[in-house]
Amino acid sequence: MAEKPVCTATQTPDGEDIQREDNIRCLTMLGHFGFECLPHQLVNRSIEQGFSFNILCVGETGLGKSTLMDTLFNTNLKEKMSSHFHPNVELKIQTYQLQESNVQLKLTVVNTVGYGDQMSKEASYQPIVGYIDAQFEAYFQEELKIKRSFVDYHDSRIHVCLYFISPTGHSLKALDLLTLKNIDSKVNVIPLIAKADTICKSDLQAFKYKIMNELISNGIQIYQFPTDEKTTAQANSSMNEHLPFAVVGCLDEVKVGKRMVRGRQYPWGVLQVENENHCDFVKLRDMLLCTNTENLKEQTHTLHYERYRRFKLQKIGFTDVGPDNQPISFQEIYEAKRQEFYSQCQREEEDLKYKFMQRVKEKEIAFKEAEKELQDKFEHLKRVQQEETIKLEEERRQLEEEIMNFYKMKAGSEILQTQACTNVKKEKDRKK
Repeated sequence: MAEKPVCTATQTPDGEDIQREDNIRCLTMLGHFGFECLPHQLVNRSIEQGFSFNILCVGETGLGKSTLMDTLFNTNLKEKMSSHFHPNVELKIQTYQLQESNVQLKLTVVNTVGYGDQMSKEASYQPIVGYIDAQFEAYFQEELKIKRSFVDYHDSRIHVCLYFISPTGHSLKALDLLTLKNIDSKVNVIPLIAKADTICKSDLQAFKYKIMNELISNGIQIYQFPTDEKTTAQANSSMNEHLPFAVVGCLDEVKVGKRMVRGRQYPWGVLQVENENHCDFVKLRDMLLCTNTENLKEQTHTLHYERYRRFKLQKIGFTDVGPDNQPISFQEIYEAKRQEFYSQCQREEEDLKYKFMQRVKEKEIAFKEAEKELQDKFEHLKRVQQEETIKLEEERRQLEEEIMNFYKMKAGSEILQTQACTNVKKEKDRKK
């Protein structure tokens, strides 16, 4: 049987493939084989496990935070309306299981209720900072466990913070600047101009420019869409120039021509949510959900969480280099810290023993002094009693002598009285 020629490929130094025919049979491959299947394995495994995404919405009540979330995910997340009468800022945490095609998403939305309604600015942003740090601490404690279970662990770290700016058209409020300064190093911040349909287009561009200048002048770092990947570099670079995004949220559908679109009906016309000439909602949705979701999660872990982790480890004394600026292993640091802790415990134990012995000696001296006082008092009372006893004995003796004298006088008186009576009787008898 004649052998059929097969095409084989060789590669030039420039990386080009050159096809040549050998006297070998051509084989038709039915699918992928080898390590080129790795991306498919990762995709299949990710789809099976599902994805998670955590969003923090910060902004004053009434800026449309919940409405924007409904519009982003094209669903009704069923959140109740909030009022302006909350004494403290509350964080409303809702987790939803969403599915689009065969992809499952575990979405966690953390909404700030009552933000900006307090007199104290610290009371408005501190609960937000505390919540972000608490999620980092929970993940940090899970990492420190001997038996970790990250497969079943729900990572609640915030991946992105959508900061809603009131559409005043003037400048950022003092509360906005203070909050952003305290959270920009802890979370990826994307500033949004809420209810952008309340500002005309020319004023909106001036407002955007003014906001970015204020952020830069105050040293506030916001999330920059990455431009190091070839596939998304151009789009992300363009999107960075549109920050902050001016957004409008709405689930209502209105008729424009012959089609139904999501938008708001006004006397002057229709504002289309998904029209890029009307607002930046599509830009936000594409950048947030279609292009940079994994980058947001990666930056949360590699930048913000690593900064928190480094601070926690340095706080308890761990470092990467020793006193001589030479690399030092974690085991060596642990042994040194353990020895230091053991020595500290011994010193504290010795101090406690010394203090205990001192207290015992002080108590012994106090007890001896008290015993001496009681003994002196007892001796004094004993002498007083003896003197009283002698005095009473003397009085008793004198009393007994007086009694004896009394009886003697009584006996003599009775004799005299008897003699007197006898004499009187004799006298009467003689007279007769």
